[in-house]
Amino acid sequence: MTRLQGKVMVTGGAGYIGSHAVLALLDAGYDVVVLDNLVTGFDWAVDPRAALVVADVADDARVRAALREHGVRAIMHFAGSVVVPESVSDPLKYYRNNTAASRALIESAVAEGVPHFIFSSTAATYGTPAKVPVAEGDPTVPINPYGMSKLMTEAMLRDVAAAHPLNYAALRYFNVAGADPQARSGQSTVGATHLIKIAVEAATGKRDAVGIYGTDFDTPDGTGVRDYIHVSDLAAAHVAALALLIGEPTRSHTLNAGYGRGFSVLEVLDAVDRVTNHVIERRLEGRRAGDPAELVADNAAILRTLDWRPERDDLDGIVRDALAWERKLAEMGR
Repeated sequence: MTRLQGKVMVTGGAGYIGSHAVLALLDAGYDVVVLDNLVTGFDWAVDPRAALVVADVADDARVRAALREHGVRAIMHFAGSVVVPESVSDPLKYYRNNTAASRALIESAVAEGVPHFIFSSTAATYGTPAKVPVAEGDPTVPINPYGMSKLMTEAMLRDVAAAHPLNYAALRYFNVAGADPQARSGQSTVGATHLIKIAVEAATGKRDAVGIYGTDFDTPDGTGVRDYIHVSDLAAAHVAALALLIGEPTRSHTLNAGYGRGFSVLEVLDAVDRVTNHVIERRLEGRRAGDPAELVADNAAILRTLDWRPERDDLDGIVRDALAWERKLAEMGR
């Protein structure tokens, strides 16, 4: 492992993806401090090997004090709001929590001399792509405020890296799903909007049914097609990206994080039925605002650039891990 002379700060490290990144970093031998305001995250989701600072990323004084106190030399930034339909109905929330808060965090990083920054971006930056799979060089024309809020942060990072001694990796996630295979963490948010999370909640009796939002898309079965990546594979990609930034401190990267193949909503629900041996009730609903028909990654660049290969590229396996976590939540009374 390329050594980092200090700690990694993980913002949003008490949340879904962030908590898995914390596990991956700790397992790889990094020292970690989590910064989370616990509005949507959970203190119990933070591995006890990591320090926890309860603060908002936009609180300059608290963030800078934490960066100094913990000797932070890299930041992984996961904190933010992530619900696409909500971004359409409440855009200012997304420009505050994602764009403005990220600007404050980047400024704090520059002020405290943090040289490496990894950003949790999204495939929503592409909007409705002209072709699928979509590559990093394809047009970025977001069709919802969520995607635009992330694209604006990418632009800030690009400009800041040109002006200051900071390099970055922006990973554009496709659809993140599953849970830690050792059941140390998973998607725990009440009212989550992730399809596989919703489906396993239905399979375990937490929900009556699963809504299918749109059956008239221009896809083989009429439902939306997405590229589902296991959260632990995604976390491993962050660790690999950090190693690359440390080893090549003058270069920055924007990379798709996906498997390069898509599954429709109906195919995902069929997988849940297979894994659980239970047929989930499906309710047909109208399309949601801001949803493209198909988003699948061209992942050639991440495979070429990072020392990373997917290890859990199996839809049924992703569902099994999500289901195991859902059952553990029930045992925990959560």
